[in-house]
Amino acid sequence: MQLPADWWILVVAALLVGGVLAGGFASRLRLPGLLLFLVLGMVIGDDGLRLVSLGDPRVAQIGGTIALLLILYEGGLTTKPKDLWAGAVPGSLLATVGVLLTAGVVGAGTYFLLDIDVLTAFLIGAVVASTDAAAVFAVLRRAPLPRRLASLLEVESGANDPLAIMLTIGLIETWRGAPGVADWAGFAVLQLGGGLAIGGLIGIAGSWTLMRVNLGPEGAYPVLALGIAGLSYGAAAAAGASGFLAVYVTGLIVGAQVPLHRRGIRTFHRGLSGTAEVGLFLLLGVLVFPSQLPAVIGPGLIVTIVLVLVARPIAVVLCLVWLRYRWQELTLISWAGLRGAVPIVLATFPFVAGYPDGLFIFNIIFFVVLVSAAVQGSSIRLVARWLGLRTNTTALDPVAENVPIGSINTEMIEVRVTDDLYIAGRQLKDLTPPHGLITSILRGNRILIPSPRTRIRSGDLVIIAAPHHSSASKRVTAWARGEQPPPTGHHPPRSPSG
Repeated sequence: MQLPADWWILVVAALLVGGVLAGGFASRLRLPGLLLFLVLGMVIGDDGLRLVSLGDPRVAQIGGTIALLLILYEGGLTTKPKDLWAGAVPGSLLATVGVLLTAGVVGAGTYFLLDIDVLTAFLIGAVVASTDAAAVFAVLRRAPLPRRLASLLEVESGANDPLAIMLTIGLIETWRGAPGVADWAGFAVLQLGGGLAIGGLIGIAGSWTLMRVNLGPEGAYPVLALGIAGLSYGAAAAAGASGFLAVYVTGLIVGAQVPLHRRGIRTFHRGLSGTAEVGLFLLLGVLVFPSQLPAVIGPGLIVTIVLVLVARPIAVVLCLVWLRYRWQELTLISWAGLRGAVPIVLATFPFVAGYPDGLFIFNIIFFVVLVSAAVQGSSIRLVARWLGLRTNTTALDPVAENVPIGSINTEMIEVRVTDDLYIAGRQLKDLTPPHGLITSILRGNRILIPSPRTRIRSGDLVIIAAPHHSSASKRVTAWARGEQPPPTGHHPPRSPSG
């Protein structure tokens, strides 16, 4: 006997496994994995092998909303407070003024260059106005961009969705009725102010709960953190505020205020977010009909050119030129404004609402995202190298991470060793951590008890026990990178080989 869910479980599991393997293969080819997920979705959809059929765009909208919630929450959890402050002003400018400028320029350019209705043109501008958190976070994990630029892009992509959503919904309501200036102002204040307030309150309450309530099994804390994210989004949406902004703010607060269970919570939600990204792009790929895309290639290329080469650079320059960014940095920020799942999900809004050009808008946006992921996503490294802005370490991968131990004044500092670190290949007798003591080294499935002759290898996880100190991880990071001055009389070995 077979249950109704059996076939769906098999198909979803096979797609998930195939999507993840395809993503790993794409990373070797320096291609965005999310692009392959979109293509895979189109292959198995109605215009391809017809393994999965998705005739109702509302299903994609619901699935997309849940996936974006998980992605934005994980983005908030993994954002470091110091990076948030570093990118707060420029990121906020791009997430607000930049979105308005991008939407306006794309809308105006589309209206004058294409024979379409003015409202349709500005709906296209609003939908593509925000960069995509999933695409940007994925790029930052694999592209060695300078920390200053990575922080800015991280804040922008996490915070600009609410305004794009607000513009899209507002324009749809303009089609349905005739909202005035006061209606738009009230809507904006409620969306942004309410999202910030509700996200902040639930974030504070959730952090207090996670730190003070004893739940027993360690695995219960990531699940509770997930429930807190759902409460934040649901409460904001019920109040008419931006649930996406609220859940991002909640993630920021929980990530910064819950050090005791931070590692488990982040690991759980990083995996959940990755799964959501795969599922979302597969779902959106199934929703589109590839046979309809050739008809929008011409208009799609026009919108893409206006967006990438005109609107985005104008928004970046007008928002950031006052903050002493060099032209190389402005160029890279402009090129790194990737579009992904968020615009495609927003493109389902006019489609579901019954807007006359809803299908046209969806196909245009899908084409723009395909081009953005294929061209911009695959060339970030090359552009950064050409502009002289590459670094030796990936921006979002910390070298040293604190793991507090209960309420005692002691913490474990974990160092993931990579080839580019100074300590890789050196013996412990030649290395003295500036803070704490190396207690063990995890190498593959083995735990090594260190001795002076133990040589650290790339891929090792070095565990250091140390008294709690606010700058402990920073000092250990400097030591691991070779930036810590050696003690008097110490001469590091000439070669790490041996």
